[in-house]
Amino acid sequence: MSLSDGGAHGDAGPRERPDPFDARAYDPADPDPWLALYLDHSLPIDPQAKRALLLGARSWSRRWLFPVSRPLVFLFFCVVKVLRAISPRHPNLNGLLHKSIRWGLQIFGSPEANTLILRHFHIGTELLAFMKANSGVDPASIKTIPLKPLTLKDLEDNVFLQHDLNIFNFIIEMNIGLQAQGRELTPPAVVDFSMISDVEPAFQTFPTGPLNRIDIQTAVEFYTPLYALMLPRADFMRASHSLQLDETVAIYIARILGTDYHMNFVKNGHPLVTLSTLQAGYRLMMHGLDCEGMHGWLRVLKARQAAGLSLDPRNPTGGETALG
Repeated sequence: MSLSDGGAHGDAGPRERPDPFDARAYDPADPDPWLALYLDHSLPIDPQAKRALLLGARSWSRRWLFPVSRPLVFLFFCVVKVLRAISPRHPNLNGLLHKSIRWGLQIFGSPEANTLILRHFHIGTELLAFMKANSGVDPASIKTIPLKPLTLKDLEDNVFLQHDLNIFNFIIEMNIGLQAQGRELTPPAVVDFSMISDVEPAFQTFPTGPLNRIDIQTAVEFYTPLYALMLPRADFMRASHSLQLDETVAIYIARILGTDYHMNFVKNGHPLVTLSTLQAGYRLMMHGLDCEGMHGWLRVLKARQAAGLSLDPRNPTGGETALG
């Protein structure tokens, strides 16, 4: 049971509570929608990531704090946009931003929210490494910085801003390399899955104090206008636009794999039709879900390759391939 879902604390530690995803508690007359989503396997998302996401979705902060505070956060965001229109470059408080994110997550973030946030940088790093290794472009010409934080303190090392820089630099430099070779992305003779990890990173033990109750979606909603306030407008706009690059990345992966099966669960929209920055909080959540889905799918295909099976999307669970 999640400590962030109202468990009692005392000298003896948190009180044991029933697992909300225990299928034995299923009642056909009153089915739990969160149990249904937990048991559903239509999206190839890591089980622990799915559990963390659903525990946050059913928590009191998502059910009560998020909808109550959202109008106030929206108004603050509008004020920030006006201020940034007047002064697009100043203040530039990137260092303070990263420290404040770390502080906020340390004090208020639930263990599930902190897990998902740190996990996202690992997944993003591995997705970029997968495309780089299979693109046929000289890896030395694509200068991205691996981001694999294991503690909340690690976030202070410019991780959020570098995450955005990585994806844009990757797209620019890979396409420059492809254009220099006069070709498009095509499937390699053998797809390299070596950088796609199957083991959960060794994260720190996250805080479980009395205030560590804020779910990831509520945290994202609060931090989005602060991100806009503390970074120059160009940095925030780049970060906001990066959230729509999921479909771009999915297309690259499709060209490498020779199949577009995974495009079915990438839903964040193509960046050629830009959305308002006021929608950044929701799109950040969708960005996280899209990345989890793509990473999970690559893990499925990695296992199929290791078993000597075809990378056939019509039979993704590991049995005999549909092609025979």
